[in-house]
Amino acid sequence: MNSRLRRSALYMPGLNKRAMDKGRTLDADMLLIDLEDSVAPNRKQEARDSSAAAIGKGGYGRREVVLRVNAQDTPYWQDDLDVLTKCTPDGVLVPKINSPEDVLSASTAIRDRVGRRETDLWLMMETPSSVLNSREIAAVVGRVPALQGFVVGTNDLGKDSGVLPGHERLHLLPWLMQLVASAKAFGLDIIDGVFNDFSDEKGFEREARRGRELGMTGKSLIHPRQIAACNKAFSPSKEEIQEARKIVEAFSAKGSADKGVIVVDGRMVERLHLELAESTLARAGVEW
Repeated sequence: MNSRLRRSALYMPGLNKRAMDKGRTLDADMLLIDLEDSVAPNRKQEARDSSAAAIGKGGYGRREVVLRVNAQDTPYWQDDLDVLTKCTPDGVLVPKINSPEDVLSASTAIRDRVGRRETDLWLMMETPSSVLNSREIAAVVGRVPALQGFVVGTNDLGKDSGVLPGHERLHLLPWLMQLVASAKAFGLDIIDGVFNDFSDEKGFEREARRGRELGMTGKSLIHPRQIAACNKAFSPSKEEIQEARKIVEAFSAKGSADKGVIVVDGRMVERLHLELAESTLARAGVEW
């Protein structure tokens, strides 16, 4: 299980120099610098140049900087990849992944640009085919170690399928759970889709909490004002941290280190619970 914090992933238009500069001070875990949906066709090159300059300048600290390029079947794909010869983002996010073959071809094309430099690979899961093939897509991590996980594109998923999300995304839940299961089965992270109404703070908080309950690693964001609530939703609560400490301390006690099952507060606790407790403390930034 990846212990790196990936709670909040903020989209930033590659044209918006001010936003990319501000990103160096925001508390987001990931910055998704976008060359795709937020950039009109006649301004793609301008966005490439400004993105390369911002990423090349650096100063983003612990934040993961991920460049979202245009899809492989667009006329922008090759020129977008050329940005990788001018700067070193932490990762590349590739849209419209429909099959394992899409992952392999994207990985090969990215490696051709970056050489031996390590660059993470992220996949937009935003089509009915991506859901249906999610297990096979996730399994590619065995051949593409740079693969980090999925970013769910709920808006495109609804558009391409004709499915209306409904209250609390009821009609999308089976697909979201399939994506979660596929990602987690192969040790990948999965970032939930965006919440479109950034003025509805309560609605965002509810959806972020639901996302964590579904097993999402974090959530993608469209506005900085969503960051704090997102980080809170995907961080362990005080109660969870206290419980995790109890379990870790109990297994560390004399005579318990080698046991597979112990009793904590009258409950049977197994070593799998110890692993979960350690993961909880890691996500909370707590040493043990």
